[in-house]
Amino acid sequence: MPKTTIKSFDIERLQILDEHGNCDEALRPALSDEQIRTLYENIVLARTFDEKAFKLQREGRLGTYASILGQEAAQVASALALKTTDWMFPSFREAGASIIRGLPPRIILQYWSGDERGNVIPEGQNDFPITIPVGTQIPIAAGVAWGAKLNGDNVAVLVYLGDGATSKGDFHEGLNFAGVFCLPVVFVCQNNHWAISVPLKRQTAAATLAQKAIAYDFPGIQVDGNDVFAVYKATDEALQRARAGNGPTFIEAVTYRIGDHTTADDASRYRSKEEVEQWKKKDPIDRLKKYMAAKGLWDEAYGLRVAGRAREQIESAVKEFESAPLAEPEDMFRYTFREMTQELNEQMEAFLSGNGRGK
Repeated sequence: MPKTTIKSFDIERLQILDEHGNCDEALRPALSDEQIRTLYENIVLARTFDEKAFKLQREGRLGTYASILGQEAAQVASALALKTTDWMFPSFREAGASIIRGLPPRIILQYWSGDERGNVIPEGQNDFPITIPVGTQIPIAAGVAWGAKLNGDNVAVLVYLGDGATSKGDFHEGLNFAGVFCLPVVFVCQNNHWAISVPLKRQTAAATLAQKAIAYDFPGIQVDGNDVFAVYKATDEALQRARAGNGPTFIEAVTYRIGDHTTADDASRYRSKEEVEQWKKKDPIDRLKKYMAAKGLWDEAYGLRVAGRAREQIESAVKEFESAPLAEPEDMFRYTFREMTQELNEQMEAFLSGNGRGK
């Protein structure tokens, strides 16, 4: 008997806005001038926060921090496509997405200072706390999506991950589960080319990460992760499919981590300065600014106002963060679970006794 083709596949790449500010208007999502300004203003806000957080760490006022420099478009554009009723799961490099979702910057700063109150998400905000262990948020997000489907909730779940997470078992388990049960979840992978010091070519032999969705029988698409329009369009369409009951989508947003993996890393030991400089030319803010200027939506005065407002907002958050009463060390025991276990109670008592605060 002859061989037959069971199924064939294509992986699409979407780019709408290039690094020179040139835009394919036929592909551009139907965003108003005001919505485009919102994209720009929030990307500037995200970068302003990132720059300040980095300086705070270097000054000893913040703990280890994971910079989002260069990845702002992938975060801001995808987060803005969410509805407030949708759920969002960050990894450890989504400060931009969290701010867009309404998480007070003060809370993000508390988290990176080691303050347990940085894990407290405001009531009514459908976000999960920052996840440090690589990939562990993926199956949890799939579980929340399953619960939403069982309950008949008209919501979608968006979970962020990096290219390094695609090498973890959690990734494959989460995507397989989502595919089998046709769950309303969107996986947004920020492919920044480096899993700490491991380059993408040492993680996979595949031409794209997007094609990994094929194995689980749902759509995968690659987008220019520094292109706000491409990210927004792909995410918005994926979220609409999810809410309509048409299952999951995997989005590979190709971007680049301009900074070190974290402030505890030295990326110059494993990548070239030339590579970094080439990616700086693809800066997401610069290309959007060029497009807006050509459309009469940006000028120097507007840019200065936006930058000034962003600095004021972030400086206010820093002041709030640093003027807050000190956290109680016991919080590390109190807030691990909803109710403290016997083991945690014993650990806390031992801790308090060792510090002269026991009964």
